This record gives sequence, C-alpha cells and structure tokens, in this order.
Amino acid sequence: MSKRREMQIIIRRFKEETGCEEIDMQDVAAYAAKLGWKLPQPKSPLEMLAKQFTDAARDEIEHDPKTGRPFRVYHAVPVGNRNQGNFFHWIDIREAPRRRMHMSLVNRREQMVGDGLQLTLDAMYWNSINPNEEPILLPMDLTPDIEWRLNTPDENDEAA
Repeated sequence: MSKRREMQIIIRRFKEETGCEEIDMQDVAAYAAKLGWKLPQPKSPLEMLAKQFTDAARDEIEHDPKTGRPFRVYHAVPVGNRNQGNFFHWIDIREAPRRRMHMSLVNRREQMVGDGLQLTLDAMYWNSINPNEEPILLPMDLTPDIEWRLNTPDENDEAA
C-alpha cells in the first residue's frame, strides 16, 4: 500500500474517532504522530532557501510599458525529475526563447485542465448524491470570465 493511501486511511480513522466533519490537518498530523507515524525529515537549509527563491520568482510581477497590464516575470519550465519530484528551471519571460516559453505555458494550461476535470467530477458526484438539492453547475469555458477580468479596471485606476 502506498504512503499516500495509508495517510488517507489515517484521515478517515481520525474523522471516525473524533466525529469531526471539517478537519484541521495539524490535528490529523498530531494524531498520526501519536499512532507512531514517522515524522518527515526536515528539509536542508539549502532546500528551504531554494523554495523561498522559487516563491519569490513566482510572485514577481511587472507591468507591460505599452499597456500597463501585469505579467509574471519568471516562468517554470519542466526539465525532468530530480529524485522522483518535478524539477523546473526558471526563465525570464523577456529572455525566453519561444520553445521554452511555450513549454511553460502549456504546462500551466495542463494544470488548469486537470483542476477543471477534477472540479467537474467532484460537482457531478455531489449532484448525484444530493438529488433533492439544486445542482451545482459550473461552466468550464473560462473565456467570458477572463475577458471580463481583462476589461475590468484594476484597483489602481481612478474612478471616472
């Protein structure tokens, strides 16, 4: 049995024993530790610093001098696996060759598709087990939402 599956079993057991419907994972972790679950080894200081740099890169936003619209400066490009985890290099959008930028954007789109698929499956299941409730319907065509946000003044625009 996989470690992830074992963790899912512990979550279920925690729910059953405590009667909690909304779960604080800190409580589940403490519960698992009391059961003898081996605590993970802390990351090395270098790994922690690299994660902080990753977060900083992901958060760096600049504005297009022509339009004033924001853009993300650094983009993750998948380059394979390092020790069975995803491994990325980061590129500055202003210097990125088309092929690398395309890879980055396709990767982010695939994440959105995966999220949309799982959201749809979750909604379908909830609707099926709650036939007396109004179904939850969420359109997956995000084009109108994106267009609306593209054309909404941002908080820095002055009111007319």
